[in-house]
Amino acid sequence: MLGALAMAFVLAAGSGPAHASPESLRAAYRAQVTPRLTPPEAEAARYSAMALTALREAGASLSRAQYLVLVDRNPRVQAIFIYWVAANGQAAQLIGASPVSTGRPGKFDHFETPLGVFAHAPDNPDYRAEGTYNANGIRGFGAKDMRVFDLGWQQARRLWGNGGMGTMRLLMHATDPRRLEPRLGTVQSKGCIRMPASLNRLLDQYGVLDADYLALQADGVPQWVLPARQQPEADAGRYVVVVDSQASRRPAWSQPVRAAPRK
Repeated sequence: MLGALAMAFVLAAGSGPAHASPESLRAAYRAQVTPRLTPPEAEAARYSAMALTALREAGASLSRAQYLVLVDRNPRVQAIFIYWVAANGQAAQLIGASPVSTGRPGKFDHFETPLGVFAHAPDNPDYRAEGTYNANGIRGFGAKDMRVFDLGWQQARRLWGNGGMGTMRLLMHATDPRRLEPRLGTVQSKGCIRMPASLNRLLDQYGVLDADYLALQADGVPQWVLPARQQPEADAGRYVVVVDSQASRRPAWSQPVRAAPRK
């Protein structure tokens, strides 16, 4: 985990000022991320409780304030939430929420996005999208240089054939801006977590999940995947939590407001 001295070094040596509070990151989310979701306060509190319960059950460290990512894989919700959590999990504040896409059943090599707490760590190094098109004219990881957050090999339920458990690489990434990003909010992926490109940029630019990468960089180990002019959050985190809310109908707040199509 990132110690106080290491973080102080990162902030002093970084190429830009860090955000000093969750309020500033919340403002950046509102200004930079689209589409966004606006869950009611009661729903935001319910999801934060789900995240904190999952973290405690997994034995995750909550000794310091930190950001975390929560994903509801429920087909009727398909949402991602960014939270700031106070030290020891005493309180949580919603930074922002957006639609995502998780595992879609019925096709070969498609998995159900696994539940659990996943550490974002350099043991499974992130990389950058090449921005190339596949045979179907799709940029699977989005435009060139989009960050691909690698959460490692995971066990997940197969959504084809006879089902059962199998092994998949769990990634969190942007998607084709023209053909697939407008489908966020519905199940579409092979098991990975697809998010808006603008949210990908925000997580990347402000190092929201980069605690372990920043710690290595502070120790003198270059981390090429980090942006050259990154402005890392003082409370950078490392956890992605995936839950299933068991929603039986689609909440009104989870209907994304669509931006104009990207070209």
